[in-house]
Amino acid sequence: MEAVLAHLRQLIERGDYPVGAKLPSEAALSREFEVSRSVIREALRGLQALGMTESKTGKGTFVTATGPADNPTFGPYSARDLIEVRRHVEIPVAGYAAARRSQDDLDLLGHLLDRMDAETDNTAWVALDSLFHITIAQASGNPVFGKVIEEIRDALARQSAFLNQLGDRRRQSNIEHREIVTAIASGEEERAVEAMTAHLTHVEATLTSIVNGDQ
Repeated sequence: MEAVLAHLRQLIERGDYPVGAKLPSEAALSREFEVSRSVIREALRGLQALGMTESKTGKGTFVTATGPADNPTFGPYSARDLIEVRRHVEIPVAGYAAARRSQDDLDLLGHLLDRMDAETDNTAWVALDSLFHITIAQASGNPVFGKVIEEIRDALARQSAFLNQLGDRRRQSNIEHREIVTAIASGEEERAVEAMTAHLTHVEATLTSIVNGDQ
C-alpha cells in the first residue's frame, strides 16, 4: 500500500494527473500494480486523507490538489482538530486515571496491551487502540471524558490506521502505551501526564513527517 500510495502521489505531484483529472479505476490500478483491490482502496484513502483527491460515489476519484494539505482529514475531523482535542482531553485524563483507576481498569488495560503486542492484523490492532484510549478515559472516573473519546472514535481509528500504514507507528505505539499504563498503575499522576504527552507528540510528529513526504 505504501508503495502504491507513494507512486500515485508522485504522479500527481509531477503533473501526470493535474487538478480535476480522474484517476484510473480501482480495477485498472489493481492490474497495473499487480496488487489486490483492497490495497488500492487503502492507497486511495491515503491520498484522500492527504487532501490530494476526492472520491465521488459512482464517478471515481478525482485530483483536487498537486500536493498534500498541511492538515489531513480523517472522517469529519482534521488532524489538527484531533490533536487539539486530544491534548486538552487525554493528557489530563491520564493524570486523573493515575489517581482514580480501579483494579478492574488496570486489568483491562493490561489485557489490551498484551493483545496489541500480539496482534498482527492492522485493522484489529486499530480497534484495540481505540478501546485502549477509551478505557483510560473511563478510568479517569469522569464519564464525560469517555463520551468525548467515543465521539471521535471513528476519526481516531482512521488516523491510527493512516499512521500505521505510512509511518510504521504500531510498534512504537505499543511501547508508548505500556509506559502510559505503567505510570497509571503506579498512581504517578505527573508521570502519566508526561507519558501521554510524549505519545501525542510522537503522533503529531509522524503526521507532519508524512505530509512533508519524509515517510
